[in-house]
Amino acid sequence: MPGIDECLLEAMSLPGARGASLVDWTSGLALGTAGDSPVGDHETTAAETAELARAAAEYDSFASDGSAAGDGVPAPGTPAPGGELPKGPPVEDLILTTRSGYHILRFVETAFDSSVFLHLWLDRDQGNLALARIRLRDLAEKLVLG
Repeated sequence: MPGIDECLLEAMSLPGARGASLVDWTSGLALGTAGDSPVGDHETTAAETAELARAAAEYDSFASDGSAAGDGVPAPGTPAPGGELPKGPPVEDLILTTRSGYHILRFVETAFDSSVFLHLWLDRDQGNLALARIRLRDLAEKLVLG
């Protein structure tokens, strides 16, 4: 099971990877970084991407599972059949597409409050968005924090 540095180095091995970081979205701090930053400063990028992650995780419009529409799906935090709460963050990942690249924010489930995400910045011409999503999911599941 890889730690932060190993996880980020593996993310940087993806085709088109320009930069990667592990960010705490409650504080906006980068817990680890690799490669470049879109603005030249990893801490600025971490703070800005944390705002996106926080909005997606906290606002019902993004984290909703459709239960407000009356489709019979339980609301977030509602016990599933059998009495257990659904596991993991309410949002799996965010994808932001720019003219020159992709930004993928993958939420990481942790033993504590699960307020971290992996951020991968991909070159649009060289990157493979589908592959990157799959690999980030795998990395997030294997990541050891502690």
